[in-house]
Amino acid sequence: MTIDRYRVGQALSFRPIAEGLLNRGYEVVTTRGRWFLKHYLDQRPDTIRFQHRTTQRLAACGIPAIAPVTDRRGRTVLSSRGRWFALYPWVDGIHRRGAELDARGCVRVGALLGGVHVTLPRLLPPVQQPLLVPTADPRESLATIERLLTRVRARPEGDSFDRLAELRLIERRALLLRHAHRRPRDHDAPRTGYVHGDFHPLNVLYQGNDPVAIIDWDRLAALPDTEELVRAALIFFTDRISGTLDLDRVRGFVAGYRAILDPGPTQLAAAVHRLWWERLNDFWMLTRHYLEHDPRCAPLFPASAALIVWWTMAYDEVLEAFLG
Repeated sequence: MTIDRYRVGQALSFRPIAEGLLNRGYEVVTTRGRWFLKHYLDQRPDTIRFQHRTTQRLAACGIPAIAPVTDRRGRTVLSSRGRWFALYPWVDGIHRRGAELDARGCVRVGALLGGVHVTLPRLLPPVQQPLLVPTADPRESLATIERLLTRVRARPEGDSFDRLAELRLIERRALLLRHAHRRPRDHDAPRTGYVHGDFHPLNVLYQGNDPVAIIDWDRLAALPDTEELVRAALIFFTDRISGTLDLDRVRGFVAGYRAILDPGPTQLAAAVHRLWWERLNDFWMLTRHYLEHDPRCAPLFPASAALIVWWTMAYDEVLEAFLG
């Protein structure tokens, strides 16, 4: 992969800055500035080109999506030794977690997501309504709990994470048995729209108090847009220590979104309920840790596990915060 395929000057330095499941990233400094080189690990070139075309059109509509640079032949996706790459302008900015946003900042980032959701359908083909997204089966979840408990208890020298995992699994089993009758009906799926797919603080860049870039469009897809709203609020505003949700900030975030695109209380309530059920049946962090022997998600588990317990107890308060 040579940078001279682009009209960006001669390369002066090159360093890795990010590594993930879907891509790797590198900072490239040339005689004409700084650039971000993305190496796609697990996506087809036609999918990447679709993402590129969409971000280009979003940027033309005023959405701060960062579009890729074209090479000397007008291409945005380049191949080198069977690997796929794209080059992006470097954006100077910082990430802001939800707790760092004041009331106005919460409204602004909610409006930013609303702008994405209202603009994407204008640019892309219509999608079937509603998109059937099956809900988790509690019987399968209970079986997963038993498999994970077996793995946890089989460890010869359990550590503090193992003890927490065992406690939370036993707790989750009791919650599932108590609330299995509240499983959402599959045919009540929320409205479908195009979504960013991974809208969270690490994918929004700020300059001062202003959000100036939405990055990482690798999960762009047709999915329930109200569920992305709820999921984003959970990621932005869940306290990483206590696992509780800052409901005042959630209200501001949702108010900003609804000022741009208002799905109405029925759709919002359905999305909140489905996301609650999804989290109640979600064991991906422990599955990755114990069954796939990948510990990278372990730091995320304590807050995530605490959130669903707190959310279940405070279900009505959380619902009220989203509905306003």
